[in-house]
Amino acid sequence: MIKKKIINDPIYGFVTVPDGIIYQLIEHPYFQRLRRIQQLGISYLVYPGAIHTRFQHALGAMHLMQNAIETLRSKGIEITDQESESVKIAILLHDVGHGPFSHILEHSIVDGVSHEDLSELLMESLNKHFKGKLTQAIQIFRNQYKKKFLHQLVSSQLDVDRLDYLTRDTFFTGVSEGVIGYDRIIKMLTVANGNLVVEAKGIYSIEKFIIARRLMYWQVYLHKTVLAGMELLVNILRRAKELAGQGVELFCTPAFHEFLYNHHTKKDFAKDGRLLETFAQLDDYDVLSSIKVWVNHKDPILSTLSKWLINRQLYKIVINNKPFPASQLKTLQEEAIDKYKIAKKDVKYFVCSDEVTNDAYSIQDVRINILFPNGKIMDFAKASDNLNATALNTVTRKYFVCYPKSITN
Repeated sequence: MIKKKIINDPIYGFVTVPDGIIYQLIEHPYFQRLRRIQQLGISYLVYPGAIHTRFQHALGAMHLMQNAIETLRSKGIEITDQESESVKIAILLHDVGHGPFSHILEHSIVDGVSHEDLSELLMESLNKHFKGKLTQAIQIFRNQYKKKFLHQLVSSQLDVDRLDYLTRDTFFTGVSEGVIGYDRIIKMLTVANGNLVVEAKGIYSIEKFIIARRLMYWQVYLHKTVLAGMELLVNILRRAKELAGQGVELFCTPAFHEFLYNHHTKKDFAKDGRLLETFAQLDDYDVLSSIKVWVNHKDPILSTLSKWLINRQLYKIVINNKPFPASQLKTLQEEAIDKYKIAKKDVKYFVCSDEVTNDAYSIQDVRINILFPNGKIMDFAKASDNLNATALNTVTRKYFVCYPKSITN
């Protein structure tokens, strides 16, 4: 007999887990794995409190989805019980395909396979297990369902995913600039012409939401020390992958071994159920345990990089508004080669450069539309009277270079 569960969330208080299929999905090993996936990856090296998980985030997003459904129903928007259950399933499982340390795996071990791809594959697998009960949820997730506003609640520029992760990440990092009025925003939601819109009296909460998202990217998600930690972790995994390709023996769990020593594409995942099951056993613990052992590996590059991460001896990072001159990068590379006695082909593990972008509000995506009392609908950027909308629409791009602190700039 399945009993109704109540979970005490540090942000929302008591969150009720519905009976039936949703409870069963939460109990499934695919979803329980999210307890072992950090929501903010390596960010705890900067913000010690940022050790919350994808599991917490998914439950929080489901809670906000329930609130959004109740709000829309109270305004006469028809949402059947089946649609309510399906859209909650869609948001509950939207991150189920995340690999270790969230996005890190996508940039180091598995090429061309995004966490969205894996989420879909895992949802399809669960749909078979539960005899088609997730069919409508998958349609909503893929934006193939007739009521488009349901997908927009799951994935858009104003979805419950963003409402929860901004609120949750702000809480656990202690960065107050990210505080948003998530409850106010949800109360202002409605539907017009089949699409999700915000009532005009909620426009200032949307302004705060957009600004908070922009600030959180620079202060948390793209914080320079977080970037340095991410680059170091990615380089460790790339070096391990390179050594594995040469047949070098590396300590790793069986699930981690599968992805270190083999190259898998999206097609491989789709046709090989065993591979998907193996991925579903992979989490942060596999990676971090391996790195702890690699500290003493005979390969000096892997050993050095691993030691730096475990002891939080991160790269020095310099950020610029323009690309770094080739001459500056060459100087850093030459110093690294001389300092660490490495081959020129291996200097990429010690000196690396890249770019990051921040687009708080994109006019290219499905926009946030404001509904005025007279029935007029206007794009948020045009409706706002207190912001420089042009600045919000502009993609900010920054360039960075990482290198060991032991060499000069």
